[in-house]
Amino acid sequence: MSTAVPSTENSRGFLDEARYPGIFGWIFSTDHKRIGLLYLWCIVAFFCVGALLGVLIRLELWAPGRTIMDAQSYNAVFTLHGVIMIFLFIIPGIPAAFGNLIMPIQMGARDVAFPRLNLLSWWLYIGGAALAVIALFTGGGPPDTGWTFYVPFSVRTTTNVSLATVAVFTIGFSSILTGINFVTTIHRMRAEGLTWTRIPLFTWSLYATAWIQILATPILGITVALIFAERVIGTGLFDPAQGGDPIMFQHLFWIYSHPAVYIMVLPGMGVVSDIIPVFARKPAFGYKAIVVSSLAIAFAGSLVWAHHMYTSGMSDLAVMVFSFLTFIVAIPSAVKVFNWLATLYQGSILLDPPLLFALSFILLFTIGGLTGLVLGAAATNIHVHDTHFVVGHFHFTMFGGTGMAFFAALHYWLPKIYGRMYDKAVATVAWAIIFVGFCILYLSMKIVGMMGMPRRYWDYVPEFTGLNQLATAGSWILAVGLVLMFVNLIRGVLYGPPVGANPWGGATLEWQVPSPPPTENFEEDPVVTHGPYDFKKAGIL
Repeated sequence: MSTAVPSTENSRGFLDEARYPGIFGWIFSTDHKRIGLLYLWCIVAFFCVGALLGVLIRLELWAPGRTIMDAQSYNAVFTLHGVIMIFLFIIPGIPAAFGNLIMPIQMGARDVAFPRLNLLSWWLYIGGAALAVIALFTGGGPPDTGWTFYVPFSVRTTTNVSLATVAVFTIGFSSILTGINFVTTIHRMRAEGLTWTRIPLFTWSLYATAWIQILATPILGITVALIFAERVIGTGLFDPAQGGDPIMFQHLFWIYSHPAVYIMVLPGMGVVSDIIPVFARKPAFGYKAIVVSSLAIAFAGSLVWAHHMYTSGMSDLAVMVFSFLTFIVAIPSAVKVFNWLATLYQGSILLDPPLLFALSFILLFTIGGLTGLVLGAAATNIHVHDTHFVVGHFHFTMFGGTGMAFFAALHYWLPKIYGRMYDKAVATVAWAIIFVGFCILYLSMKIVGMMGMPRRYWDYVPEFTGLNQLATAGSWILAVGLVLMFVNLIRGVLYGPPVGANPWGGATLEWQVPSPPPTENFEEDPVVTHGPYDFKKAGIL
């Protein structure tokens, strides 16, 4: 790709440009990069809170009986951990933060299609988060239903589930607006010469994700609104005594929440798809296959929601259909893994921190996906349903997948956004600690789940003690790695050595503008003359 304007080194760009003084220059800005940074640091803050709650959960499970909290507090803590990590970190993490920061520049656009709507989406996100925090301290205390809000418990509990559902409803609107903005931007604001077959794979993943956000998120809004109505006016929609059906809630919830898994993981796949060609110094193998697989995951992932419900009393035919569809959706994910490995094959590989986190994504997500097939097969699902095996599988796919991709994106694009580089040696050590701690923690969960330990229980029988203590020790190692990683990144942002426009040698458009990018990204509209990973034509090789 090429632009008509050469990059100028180390310009402060948008970081020094503000219409209003101080913090108001940020919270009222319509610059997509400032909004992206607002999302990014809020998301990182919520992640740190959620991770701290996760450590507290593991401390409670150190030994049978009470360790640091009682059963009611444990229920509230794991509910809060789940709500924060799902709705405030994983779902918005890559699309809202790095989608805003990077995608318009990759498109050769000066901003997103609807800048004010973009700012509104951030305000809704913060407003929903604020309501979630208020719900902790009002109306009977923190919700204790788990992040799924399953009825009838979410209807009968005296904790403040009503306000929590309003918070989720508000955050859902933020997600919908972001999806609308991204789809419109990708369709209408591409640079001259940027055809559909030249769009970077990260942007393609955002495009597939945005359609899920637009089409699936309203179902979540309807579902949590029905819980609110059930609690406030007693509609009886989920109450068998009034002719309702609690299983209908599960269908409504998972019709959104399983596509939401791909809202979480598809952008992470896009990050990995952008990083691997750069650090292998090779064009992406099977570009069109990766694009088609992204769209196929978005479509097929919307058809498999009921594999969460094999034990709910569905007919055998329904179980067979959903089990078959679950195995089908694994195919496009496998296509991506094959293409990533083929891209690395015989490449001139540079083992810098972004690639290390991307490789971790491939390994951990693959393990999570394969164990997902254990859950997708009805015969094995019956034995491990609602055990810690499910918890381990979920964290391998979401944290080992999306979380590692988020960390890869941080290490890949922060030098571009701030114009400064972190300490690569420290980042490598932090990656190693995180990887080891992760494997100890969640592999132990998988094993103890196979032994029969149920999830969401405050207590357990003594024979599970050893593996639970191993998992808790793994959580400490993981926490140390996370602290080291974030401290290193923050030091890099504040005090790191300046970098030029293209520290990694990327060929997509964001690497052709200064670091940090100027306020409107480009002084003149760019013209795209080749593919996003053609390093020879870009003059990098």
